[in-house]
Amino acid sequence: MTDLTRASAAETARLVAEGDLTARVVLDEALDRVAHADPRLNAFSVVLGEQARAEASARDQQADPPGPLHGVPVAIKEELDVAGCVTTFGGEGNATPAAQDGEVVRRLRAAGAVIVGKTTMPEFGAWPYTESVSRGITRNPWDTTRTPGGSSGGTAAAVASGMVPVAIGGDGGGSIRIPSAMCGLFGLKPQRGRVTASPHPDLWLALSTVGPLARTVLDSALVYDVIRGSMPSDRFVAGECGSFVEAAGREPGRLRIGWSVKPVTVGIKPDPIHVRAVHETARLLTDLGHDVREIDPHYPDPTAAFVPQFFGGIRAGANGVEHYDRLERRTRETYRLGSWVTPRVEEWAVRASDRVSAKANRVFQDVDVLLTPAIAHRPPRVGVLDGRGSLASSLLAMPAIAYAALWNVAGNPAASVPCGTAEDGLPVGIQLVGRTDDEATLLSLSAQLEKARPWPLVAGDTLA
Repeated sequence: MTDLTRASAAETARLVAEGDLTARVVLDEALDRVAHADPRLNAFSVVLGEQARAEASARDQQADPPGPLHGVPVAIKEELDVAGCVTTFGGEGNATPAAQDGEVVRRLRAAGAVIVGKTTMPEFGAWPYTESVSRGITRNPWDTTRTPGGSSGGTAAAVASGMVPVAIGGDGGGSIRIPSAMCGLFGLKPQRGRVTASPHPDLWLALSTVGPLARTVLDSALVYDVIRGSMPSDRFVAGECGSFVEAAGREPGRLRIGWSVKPVTVGIKPDPIHVRAVHETARLLTDLGHDVREIDPHYPDPTAAFVPQFFGGIRAGANGVEHYDRLERRTRETYRLGSWVTPRVEEWAVRASDRVSAKANRVFQDVDVLLTPAIAHRPPRVGVLDGRGSLASSLLAMPAIAYAALWNVAGNPAASVPCGTAEDGLPVGIQLVGRTDDEATLLSLSAQLEKARPWPLVAGDTLA
């Protein structure tokens, strides 16, 4: 019998569509796993038990042909609208449930997914550690004394522990890639504008995008083929691309791959475990027939473009909630510190992103893919943000975003790819960055790495 804790989204959808399993059986097993594991992880802020059971039963009774995610349990990060749920952004600022699904959630349901619940995040996704006054501390299923990262930390913990096969997160400075690296998942940040921001025109101005965290490359591709595509209201629209599922299923060909362990952020030193992971991956890619060499990416400094958009995103979120006074002290402090970020400054920062992107993309004149560490440090112990204000929290975030945030400013696709576990028992991930609009190459190359160096599908026996 299939172990649904380890089953992929693609396998689950196939089994349900072919009648070997029912959506209700799959959903009940997922809810049992949530009940068993989540008290120790705190990955879910809301579990939609009765609603999800009704939705799964409806999937089993429908006469229409099954969609690509038919019967697959999916969790949604708190920042996205799910009908009937308060969109909390990880805090207590809102109290009124959303009247309807956001467009990404609507597309997931249309493809047959069953929405299980919503996952935890730090308030407004401001930090790469999933800790908040409202939701408490979310823990890494590989070691519950460690953080799963953030801001999509609840999403990562839910997938890595086997509660759901795939879940939706968001990435404004590494928030898909960072928790993927810390929890042993595949996490692709797509090209800016690839996934609609509807009902909003943008997410954190030019920085953020929505996407899945998954245990396999194929699952990520499968979900992206469901949710990608723009709406008339979107400020940013990505270029044309083909099927992500097809890209994940084909050989990448011989690629020019440049590697570097040099951080974008000055003063950050990568952990030797991450340096070794890049070296080992470079050797593996060479053995797979690629042209691999060390390079200097000559990174531009993204600070002037990133910081105003960071503050602008926090201020826009805070201005949009029903109860500003219920926000965390640290969030209100960040709001005040960003008072200089006027709409004019925000627009300047968005234009500055284009200049940073042009400089960052010069590396792809000589290589097809850039290989770096995904994060600089090992997953810290939980309680990273305890008692700390906005400035101290920002400094503590630097090792997590040191390789990631540049590519939010530049807009390029970038993926965290698992490469096993280290001697500390925690996962290790590397980052692959692609040319503008070239998610396809990253998916093909990541799938090749997955086949050559399979990674664990769930977090060991920590939660057995």
